[in-house]
This record gives sequence, C-alpha cells and structure tokens, in this order.
Amino acid sequence: MTDSAYRVETISRLAQWRIDNFASSSYRKSDPFKIGKWNWHLVLEKNRTLLIKLFPEIPKLARDNPPIASFSIRIVSLLGEIRDKQLKIGVDFVWKVEVPLAGRFIIDVEFLDLKTVPPNVIRSSFFSVFEDFTGGEPHSIWSEGFPQKDSNSPALSSIGKMLSESIHTDIVICASDGNIGAHRAVLAARSPVFRSMFSHDLKEKEMSAINISDMSLEACEAFLSYIYSNIRHEDFLIHRLDLIRAADKYDVSDLKDACQESLLEDIDTKNVLERLQNAYLYRLPRLKVCCIEYLVKFGKIFEIREEFNGFIQSGDRELIGEVINGVLSVWEGF
Repeated sequence: MTDSAYRVETISRLAQWRIDNFASSSYRKSDPFKIGKWNWHLVLEKNRTLLIKLFPEIPKLARDNPPIASFSIRIVSLLGEIRDKQLKIGVDFVWKVEVPLAGRFIIDVEFLDLKTVPPNVIRSSFFSVFEDFTGGEPHSIWSEGFPQKDSNSPALSSIGKMLSESIHTDIVICASDGNIGAHRAVLAARSPVFRSMFSHDLKEKEMSAINISDMSLEACEAFLSYIYSNIRHEDFLIHRLDLIRAADKYDVSDLKDACQESLLEDIDTKNVLERLQNAYLYRLPRLKVCCIEYLVKFGKIFEIREEFNGFIQSGDRELIGEVINGVLSVWEGF
C-alpha cells in the first residue's frame, strides 16, 4: 500500500500533493503520478530555502523527445496562497520558495498544456528553444483527437462521403437553422431511437423528415458526422455539450462515452459548474464525481465563490446536496 505522504492525487489536468509534516525532513520525492502520456514526480528539497522540483519520467527510447509543459504551480498553506506561474521548455522545473513554510501545506500543479516535438525537430541545447529544421512544430497532446474504429478504412470513408456529398439521401434532418440530408439505414443502425421512428407509423416515417429543432445546423452536422464516422476533432470539441444531449436523446451510447472522456480531460474553474450540471442531467457518473472532487477535494470551490453561490441558488437540490456532503466529508478529514 502506498504511503499517503508520497501520494499525489490527480484529476483531469490537476495534481495535488498534500504535505502534512516536512519539518524534520530535507528531501522527499513523490510517487509517480500520470498526467497526459507521462508519469511525473514532485520533489521537495530543503536547505536554507525550499526547492520544489517537477519532472517527467521519460523512457530511454524517448529521451530526445521530452514533453513541453505549460503549467501553473502554487502552494497553499496557513500563510495563504503563494503562486508562481511558469511556461517551461525542457524536462525539469525548479521553484525556489523564498517564504518559510511550517506545518501543513499543499502543492497544486495545474497543467495548462502538454506538447510533444516531432522526431524531425532538433534541439540546439537541453533547455533552449527548439530549432525546427524540417518544418515540424510542437503539438498539444490534448488536440490529437479521439480514435474512431478504423476511421480511415475505405468502407468508413465511403460512408462518410455519403453524408458529405449527399449521395442518395432519403431523409431530411431539420435543425433550428437549416436542413441536412441523411440516410435512414445509417441512422437506424447507429441509434435505436431512429430505428424505432422508421419502424413504426410515426410522422418521421411518413414525412421523411426528422425535426431536431433544439440543435443548430452546425451542431447537427457534427452529430451526423460522428454517426457516419467522419467527424473532425475540432468540431467534436466545439460541440461536445450539444453532442451529449443528442447522444442521450437518441441513445448513441458510444458518443456519450466519448464526450464524457473528453470533458474529463480539461475541467477548469470556468467550466466545472456547467459540466457538473450536465453530468447530473445526462447521467455521466464519472464526470460528476470528477467535478465534485475538483471543487471540493482540490479546493477550487474557493476560487469561484461568486459563481458557486449562484449555483447554490439555482441548481438542482439533489446535486447541491451531493456537493455539500463532499465539503463536509473533507472538513471532517482535517
């Protein structure tokens, strides 16, 4: 069993190391914690001042291609909050903390972005800016997209072309601000709700049209593109909340799962309350738990007090009760 003194808790892109007693120590290295593709470590060293180090574990075969981390790091203690925000190129980060710390304190690291460098990019030195000799650019690991099964296969490519080129469409999808043609067979194969519409004497079968007035044409196109295995990752990211609603309404479970996994990756103080409410509304248990932990266990509730007060006044009573119970359980732990 892992010693809690060395364990770093993680959620989404946030890592938190709680230090209960470092007064008698001069060195402590955390257990590895996973953010992105890498395991990371935090290290505390104390001599005349306190040093906080952050670095990834890099396999031997990948040492020429380290992550480029953009992150915000802070310390929370009885003295208040000490913040240092850094954009660092390279594999090691060292923060020299000038303020003396006593008793309990918390180290928070919030990863804003993680990039990798293509193999054809050469670095002139270990901590220098990367020099690009062949046109490669560092790219974010969080913008690489999500896999759809064999999405580049000729068969699925042809199905996607059926939608994008309106080949022999036999039903019209009516969005709030426009229409798009689709195919009954594809929709029925991907959604039991659509299959039921076309199997019974409903107005959609008779009129050869489906009214989806609660979605814009762009969002509807993204929804259909996913069904046809032809969606672009940037469109998926833009329309995730619309896609969750559509996936729930039309029972496209794999889309619902894909949206939940994606929303788990980039929870922050600006979106956590909206995501919490959507997780509750559309029955996304992992997203709900992560949002509550982000607010309560990781202390972000104190950074959005005004917004949280609004949530308390207008949110669902049952959901508010779960958050309050989480706050009480954390307080009992101190």
